[in-house]
Amino acid sequence: MKTFFSFSRMELPCWGFLLMSCLQSLSAHNDFFTSIGQMTDLLYTEKDLVTSLKDYIRAEENKLEQVKRWADKLDLLTATATKDPEGFLGHPVNAFKLMKRLNTEWSDLESLVLRDTTDGFISNLTIQRQYFPTDEDQTGAAKALLRLQDTYRLDTNTISIGDLPGVKHKSLMTVEDCYELGKIAYTDVDYYHTELWMVQALKQLDEGEESPIDKVTVLDYLSYAIYQQGEIERALEFTKRLLELEPEKKYEMLCRGEGIKMTPRRQSRLFCRYFDNNRSPHYVLAPVKQQDEWDRPYIVRYLDIISDAEMEKVKQLAKPRLRRATISNPITGVLETASYRISKRRATVHDPQTGKLTTAQYRVSKSAWLTGYDDPMIDTINQRIEDLTGLEMDTAEELQVANYGVGGQYEPHFDFGRKDEPDAFKELGTGNRIATWLFYMSDVSAGGATVFPDVGAAVWPMKGTAVFWYNLFPSGEGDYSTRHAACPVLVGNKWVSNKWIHERGQEWRRPCGLSEAD
Repeated sequence: MKTFFSFSRMELPCWGFLLMSCLQSLSAHNDFFTSIGQMTDLLYTEKDLVTSLKDYIRAEENKLEQVKRWADKLDLLTATATKDPEGFLGHPVNAFKLMKRLNTEWSDLESLVLRDTTDGFISNLTIQRQYFPTDEDQTGAAKALLRLQDTYRLDTNTISIGDLPGVKHKSLMTVEDCYELGKIAYTDVDYYHTELWMVQALKQLDEGEESPIDKVTVLDYLSYAIYQQGEIERALEFTKRLLELEPEKKYEMLCRGEGIKMTPRRQSRLFCRYFDNNRSPHYVLAPVKQQDEWDRPYIVRYLDIISDAEMEKVKQLAKPRLRRATISNPITGVLETASYRISKRRATVHDPQTGKLTTAQYRVSKSAWLTGYDDPMIDTINQRIEDLTGLEMDTAEELQVANYGVGGQYEPHFDFGRKDEPDAFKELGTGNRIATWLFYMSDVSAGGATVFPDVGAAVWPMKGTAVFWYNLFPSGEGDYSTRHAACPVLVGNKWVSNKWIHERGQEWRRPCGLSEAD
């Protein structure tokens, strides 16, 4: 028997054979940006993707139209029925149809709404993605553009409006394009070009161009790039403008639970599991509970990973040693006490030896450092981290215990040393910080989340759990998406302890990758 929802499902075209045939020429691609000939193939690849995307849109519109017709029909019916419910249901056909609708047709509606029409598009995208340019291609193309800019003395506005000599197909650059060029230059410690392109991005924003990139983000990079070139006064002017525009930072939105960028589709790919780290002897019979917190960067949480007795012991050991928290001086690599802040991108510390201000992150908490000499339990905890991560702990830093009171925070920062900080952790002699392990040793009544502003991620304190992420790609390059912050504690008392794991000793435990993004 047909119901209102009887329909012939719209079948999306199968593009697999077509795509494979047109993409075979790309299968051995290498450095797309070095060959216009190879890049022309990508235009046809993108054209096929657009066709597939339009098919997906038509399928979604078809589904939405059926739902709309159902809603309109029921809206009219229920408006009539509720005027005289008893009289309406006194008609046996109306009573029968009500039972039928609620028992059958609403289930059909549910099936329609839940029907996934993305299969065709996603399969096409998956086939093509293996032939897409890599991060290396994108970076190479950006650097080529910067090289042309220098060689032919082109100003950023000329390039942005596409007004190049001899061109037939002008192409305008958006704010996002300019910002991306500036960010690639920044990652390469090229502050000259960072400034040029962030200025262009800011100019286009000031002229009213709509963009998901906001002025605060651009000014953040711009002020720091100018500062690194030694122009302190200009950097201060841009910093003042930044603070006038938005005294609050993006990370503060995440602290309030706003602006989290986890879509339902990405959420569906996060899982929980029992984890024994490839049958580690300590966890074969009693695997631990592990759950995915975020996908990019990949952040996992371990549940019930430290006992109440251990947490109390760690706090007991730390309390007499608690001192105002320190940060790593990027110039000297030495740990220093945070004094005060003058800018958003980088806070400053007062160097007790030179009396000068130097860039650092702003931190309000007290911390202590613990080793196995303080208590054998610390060695037990370190061994647990090694067993679960598979990483060597002999070259890791001591266990740092931090206590944040009301308002206690740590503004956005990187755990690893960047290219412009060549002496970061030099005194340790163990290389860069490859990964971070963070224990939550208390629940927090309100506030106190760990947030990752660049990706819109928020991880909330949960007593007895720990989170883990890699700060470096296997290639040794820093993962800039791991910039994070400890939100201010609104109500309560926040205890954490963390283990910063270093590169040395991991050569056989986490082999190097061959490209920057590996």
